[in-house]
Amino acid sequence: MDTQVTTKFKILKPVNEVYEAIVDPEQMSNYWFSSGTGRVEQGKTITWRYDEYNAEVVINVLEVEEDKKIVFSWGGYGQETVVTITLKELDNTSTIIEVNELGFKEDDPEKINKMIGQKEGWVYMLTCLKGYLENGISNLRASLIH
Repeated sequence: MDTQVTTKFKILKPVNEVYEAIVDPEQMSNYWFSSGTGRVEQGKTITWRYDEYNAEVVINVLEVEEDKKIVFSWGGYGQETVVTITLKELDNTSTIIEVNELGFKEDDPEKINKMIGQKEGWVYMLTCLKGYLENGISNLRASLIH
């Protein structure tokens, strides 16, 4: 069984603006996590915090290629997955962003539910990112009710 989820969106902004919105914790707080302990840079360990859910997640940044790719791992012990965010510039005004998360345990009886939950989360995050970058909407973050 393929244990990865992939989500793609077209965002009507140049690739450098999309990239900066992801790696800059101040911008990220407008559409995703409430805060981050630092800019996303290769080799860093960063804590992202969701104040609304009283939750935080630690990410280990594995690879960063400016305006092209961000790779990080996250998740608890034994549940760690790897997220690859790929950016492809279509022209000076639009970008295709693809998020791929892999590493869900094939023998986990909850793998389908976890994969569906992560897919839902990535669609939601990219929707909020698109709303923020294209229209300046910053009040969608943390609106999803679980």
